[in-house]
Amino acid sequence: MGFVSVPPGSGVREDVVVTEMATSWIGALDPLVFSLLVLAVVGIALGGWWVVRWFRRPPGVRLQRVLAAHDEVAVLMHPNPDPDAMACAMGVAAVADTADIDTKLQFSGEIRHQENRAFRTVLDLDLDRVESASDLAADAVVLVDHNTPRGFTGAQMVEPIAVVDHHPGNGAGTEFTDVRTGYGAASTIVVEYLQEMGAITDDSEGSPDISQELTTGLLYGILSDTNHLTNGCSQAEFDACATLYDGIDEDLLDRIANPQVSDDVLQIKAKAITEKRIEGPFAICDVGEIGNVDAIPQAADELMQLEGTTAVVVYGENDGTIHVSGRSRDDRVHMGETLHHAVSDIPMADAGGHARMGGGQISIDHMEGIGPSEGISKLEFEEVLFASLSGERA
Repeated sequence: MGFVSVPPGSGVREDVVVTEMATSWIGALDPLVFSLLVLAVVGIALGGWWVVRWFRRPPGVRLQRVLAAHDEVAVLMHPNPDPDAMACAMGVAAVADTADIDTKLQFSGEIRHQENRAFRTVLDLDLDRVESASDLAADAVVLVDHNTPRGFTGAQMVEPIAVVDHHPGNGAGTEFTDVRTGYGAASTIVVEYLQEMGAITDDSEGSPDISQELTTGLLYGILSDTNHLTNGCSQAEFDACATLYDGIDEDLLDRIANPQVSDDVLQIKAKAITEKRIEGPFAICDVGEIGNVDAIPQAADELMQLEGTTAVVVYGENDGTIHVSGRSRDDRVHMGETLHHAVSDIPMADAGGHARMGGGQISIDHMEGIGPSEGISKLEFEEVLFASLSGERA
């Protein structure tokens, strides 16, 4: 069908001609073809309407709908979960509970840091350890506080239905993904979910309408991951804490925040302080063989208290692996990128993190030269670390 030109002054309206031509064209169609065409147009319209409506729903409501489509869900934390990971898992379980969905909170690795152990014990969390993908409690898996499954056999084969995280990474859920790298804690995201669903509402006394255990856990998860709102915060963290504050249990909070410290942790902290290497504003320490890898980030935190020091890296060896932890309050040092660059030439090494804190792991065998590399000594590794901290290696 071509275009029709209506001569000026003919008295014939163009819209009438076009309408008649369209009617003629439609009438010439086979009834079956016409019916299919109508169905296709209606389907596209309905599909577009559904997509727009879905994405206009708040993220918390969308996650609730995703979870409601499954009979049971495994909420999986990262290896050796910290308070933010455990609190986030508690919150996702609360979201699932609003839809009467059974959940199981699971993790790989171990919970050894005294703060993490206290969090679990004080809040009486029922957590299940997994060593392989077959240990997962359900086919539907939600990742919290990390976006790529790791730390257990078969992790690479797990496809989570949902991801809730604040760390950089390319991991995603098949049905729901919410990764907010500008946030200081994953728990903050969950607080917003509960608000969006109406699970957190202010009653006449101004307290959140969720359990004191969950309220206290979410608040401490935020405080823990942001060093008590002093490191890596966004406005969302302050808003979430203000929302939660009136509903916390101060006794539970005090017991979590002030656990006893084991002798080996104190020994490693002391070694980091007394045996550090300092170049300008940067400090590095090899604390040697350790039995508790969670002592390394604690030693890094302690070393950051040294006057004049703006960035530190502490590392130690456990079971054939070197564990690295770094801290920075230097605007010139993005700690996650610094550690990533420092280990980039070592096969099978992995490191990264945020601007103010980062961590990584290095296989000692690969560090010493197994595989395609020639290997690197610990002294050489420290020189690479200092170069990365000073921006000479990027």
